[in-house]
Amino acid sequence: MRLHRASLPDDAGASEIRRPYFRGTALGGSAIAAATAVISGFAIFLNSYGLSAWRDSGVGATPYTTAKNLVAAVILGTLALVAGRRRQRVVRPTPSQRLRLIAVGIIGGAIPFVLFFEGLARASSVQAAFIHKTLVIWVALLAVPLLREKLSAIHLAAIGLLVAGEAAITGVDGMAVGAGEIMILAATLLWAVEVVIAKTLLRDLPASTVGAARMGIGATALVAWTLVSGGAHGLTALPASAWAWIALTGIALTAYVGTWYLALSRAQAVDVTAILVLGALVTAALRTGITGAPAPSALGLVLLSAGGIAAVAAMLRPAAR
Repeated sequence: MRLHRASLPDDAGASEIRRPYFRGTALGGSAIAAATAVISGFAIFLNSYGLSAWRDSGVGATPYTTAKNLVAAVILGTLALVAGRRRQRVVRPTPSQRLRLIAVGIIGGAIPFVLFFEGLARASSVQAAFIHKTLVIWVALLAVPLLREKLSAIHLAAIGLLVAGEAAITGVDGMAVGAGEIMILAATLLWAVEVVIAKTLLRDLPASTVGAARMGIGATALVAWTLVSGGAHGLTALPASAWAWIALTGIALTAYVGTWYLALSRAQAVDVTAILVLGALVTAALRTGITGAPAPSALGLVLLSAGGIAAVAAMLRPAAR
C-alpha cells in the first residue's frame, strides 16, 4: 500500500491530502504485465490488417493512426471520468504533473505513433517488430539512473534471452537499415522516455488518469497535425470496412494502454517492459495459425520462453525476500 498525494476541491476541507491507492502485489503486477503482452500481440497482428485496409483506400498511415488513437482517447477518457466518480473525488495534478502529462501525451501518444506507422509503411513488419522489442533495452538504460530501479543478474539474463529470442523468431540476420527502420527506432526511443516520465507520474496519480491524458493529449496533437498537413481530406470517402478496422484496433489500443499503465504503477518499468516482449509469441502464433505463415524458430520460442520465466522471476524476487 503506497500513499498518493492529490488535491481536492476547496469545499472538501483541504487543498491536499495523502490518500492511498492500492498498488497490489508483485504477483498482481506480473499478471497484468502478462495480460498487456497478450493484448500487444493481438494488437500488432490486427494493425497489420488495419493499416493494409487503409492503404487500399488510398489514405496514408498518419490519418489511420490519428483515427485509431482518437477512438482509444475517447474510451479511456470516459473510463477515467467513471473511475474518478467512483473514488468520489477529483484528482487535480500539480503544475509539475501537468507538464509531465503533456510530455507523456506528446512524446508518448503523438510523435512516436506517426514515426512508427509511417516507418512501418516503409520497412518490413518483421524488422519493425524486432526494433520495437528492443524497448526493454532502452528502458533499462534510462530506468536505472533516472528511476533508481535495480537490475539483478536475473534481469540481465532475462533481457538477453528475450532479445535473442525475438531476433531468432523474426530472423533479422542482415537487416537493412533504411528510413523506415530509423523512424521505428526513433519511435521506440521516444516510448522509452515516455515510460520513465509516466512512471514518475504513477507514483501520485491513478493509472486511469495518466492513460487518458496520454491518449487524449496525443490524439489532439495528431488531429491538429492531420488537419494542417492535409491528411484528413480522404477520410470522408473511406468505406465502412476501413472504419471497422479503426474501431477494432482502437479498442485493442485502449486495452493495451489501460493495462500497460496499471502494470507500470505496480512494478518496475524494466520488469513490465521485459514481460511485454512475450507479446511476440502471441503474434507469431496468430500469423502461423490464421495466415498460414511458417512456424517460428524453435530456438526463438525456447529463448523467449526462458526469458519470460526469468523476467517473472526477477519481478517476484523482491517480494520473496
